[in-house]
Amino acid sequence: LIDKTPNLAGLCRTCEVFNCEAVCMANAKITSDQAFQSISVTAEKWLPVREVPRAALKEYLLEMRRRGYAVVGIEQTHNSVQMDEFVFPPNTAILLGAEKEGIDADLLPLLDACVEIPQAGQVRSLNVHVSGSLAIWEYTRQHRAAL
Repeated sequence: LIDKTPNLAGLCRTCEVFNCEAVCMANAKITSDQAFQSISVTAEKWLPVREVPRAALKEYLLEMRRRGYAVVGIEQTHNSVQMDEFVFPPNTAILLGAEKEGIDADLLPLLDACVEIPQAGQVRSLNVHVSGSLAIWEYTRQHRAAL
């Protein structure tokens, strides 16, 4: 759902640093962009990049669930669990929403959980790259012994 190059590149770099299985994006060709590469610092060469167009995302999430992954959205909803109270299952696929709009309403019912990052400031919103990085770190922190 993310479409801004700096956010995609930063997430790619974070995913590689924390040894994620893969990163998914709507158009993998963005990894050839010079702006992407200047932020990702070659992470896309060491991390599988899966192209999942928006039109195929719903089916992809369902397939991940069939393969035994919990699909966890990082989103503020009425039923969100605070990240510091959530236990990430060992096989977790993290879904991040689009910049400003968040996760599309039609995808929310497909999620096993919605997790939000506790915040105390007035803005009440983090950049999606920052949110994704915090979620990936929290997953990694919880599962470090198994890595």
